[in-house]
Amino acid sequence: MLRKLSAIALAVSFLAMATSGLLMFVIEKPSFTIQMHPVHKLFGLVMVVAASIHIWFNFRGLKAHLQNHKAAIFGGVLVVALVLLYAVAINNKLPDDLAQQMDSAAAAAEQKK
Repeated sequence: MLRKLSAIALAVSFLAMATSGLLMFVIEKPSFTIQMHPVHKLFGLVMVVAASIHIWFNFRGLKAHLQNHKAAIFGGVLVVALVLLYAVAINNKLPDDLAQQMDSAAAAAEQKK
């Protein structure tokens, strides 16, 4: 039963993350990003839990995929890209006053529910 529930949660959370992420990508306004923040944040958490359970149930299959050298290299390239993008994002600091304004606006948007 847990396998079925995690598969459904993974599918729905992927749909929520994909649509909210694409909308934020297309509508490049910080105000819209702040509006979508609660949806993206909540379903991001659901997706992490569901994906963890999914990986747990399918770990042998994942290991088998990684035996293919092309698949392993592709996964490695994606991991390197992820680490590099995190490094760029972390080192791209906003001015403190702007960051505080955005944090306050996000907190206010989440409290409006």
